[in-house]
Amino acid sequence: MGLASTTTTTLLSASLCTARRGFPPPRQTRHHHFRSLSTFRKCNLNQQISLGKNRAERVRCSVVEVEVEDEACELVNGVELSIGEGDDNIQAYLFKAVKNNNGAGVLLLSDIFGFQDSATRDFAYQVACHGYNVLVPDLFRGDPWAKSRPKTMFEQWLASQDPQRVANDIATSTKWIVDEFTAAGISNKLGIIGFCFGGGRVIDVLAADQGACFSTAVSFYGTRMDAAAASKIKVPVLFISGDNDPLCPVSVLSEFEKIIGKGSKVVIFKGRGHAFAHRPGSLEEDEDAEQAFTLMRNWLHDGLVVNS
Repeated sequence: MGLASTTTTTLLSASLCTARRGFPPPRQTRHHHFRSLSTFRKCNLNQQISLGKNRAERVRCSVVEVEVEDEACELVNGVELSIGEGDDNIQAYLFKAVKNNNGAGVLLLSDIFGFQDSATRDFAYQVACHGYNVLVPDLFRGDPWAKSRPKTMFEQWLASQDPQRVANDIATSTKWIVDEFTAAGISNKLGIIGFCFGGGRVIDVLAADQGACFSTAVSFYGTRMDAAAASKIKVPVLFISGDNDPLCPVSVLSEFEKIIGKGSKVVIFKGRGHAFAHRPGSLEEDEDAEQAFTLMRNWLHDGLVVNS
């Protein structure tokens, strides 16, 4: 269906949003790249993980598209982490770019299906392919929503996910990645991405952060977003959604764009419903998912690499 815009959104030419072919992978091999991880090990907070600092290995980029060699995607290390102590201890995955590490970090907040979901991990892996160090925390403490559960139980399950506990776990994750960057001598601020549930939490996190750690953000079809929190956000946010998404109305995103300002942008895809960018269900959605990924990728590059 392609891109549309709200009344407050800058129109984007579809020709400028064409993604490098290969993301997402074809439907029958969608998770192939994740299965090709060269390393996947467990460690804890005290185990040092070196983040790449060589600026000569920066991803080549133009305003429109970042160029990345195909073999770079074979050089992403996946590490299973246990971070925090005591009641603050949570599980997470770190996807670390090896060959083309640009020294920038991204915190990725999952949808309700959790950090172990293959669609979330595949997306995080693809982001890491473009030079980033991507941390994906377990927001649900081992109890994500499952499609096998009766839908009538959803609100009860969601109510069991204490908002303060989730906020604390995100804070623990943020502290961990900031500490890793400090230990590696990297001063770059961080980016944050969220889908659905996680996209809504992006707003909460940025409002509390006040620009201290995060310098840019991307919210994909965020749910249950707090309008009162938007006025406290100090950094630009890219909102991506579909015009046929009842969980994330276009009118709400337009209002958030106005409230936040600071170069924030809303991009709406015509005919698309919820979760199309990281869970495309058709070839047509695959094409829009590619465009959405490129928009996000260029947004992160501008915010974390060009302006670092």
